[in-house]
Amino acid sequence: MEKLIKELHQLVPFKETTDIGDLVLVVAKEPQMLVYALVTDITRDTSRKAEWWHLGLTFLTVPPQEVTWTLRTPQMTGLEVFTMGGEERFVKAVNMTPSPKKVEDVPSSKGPEKVKEKKIPFLKRVK
Repeated sequence: MEKLIKELHQLVPFKETTDIGDLVLVVAKEPQMLVYALVTDITRDTSRKAEWWHLGLTFLTVPPQEVTWTLRTPQMTGLEVFTMGGEERFVKAVNMTPSPKKVEDVPSSKGPEKVKEKKIPFLKRVK
């Protein structure tokens, strides 16, 4: 599980915090699962002295599945791998803000002065 999490940190832009409306990546060892979920609610579990939270999630599957997990802050922010029913789980919010796009200089066809226009590509090649 630790090796998979290290690889995910290289591939996925994660956030340090988790808020309502965030998209989280949920990883489970058994049953083997790697799925996105939408955070729909975060409420304090007042029945416990330590900081535990009811994390409402909607798994983005067909059909969507709504669940509520009770987790501590390090567990719902990806700082700690936790177990449910004896099986390891990992949850961390994904940073969905667009990254700055690279700007390429493309020569213009506006005559001999060849004025350079800036063109932003809309497709990105992924290897």
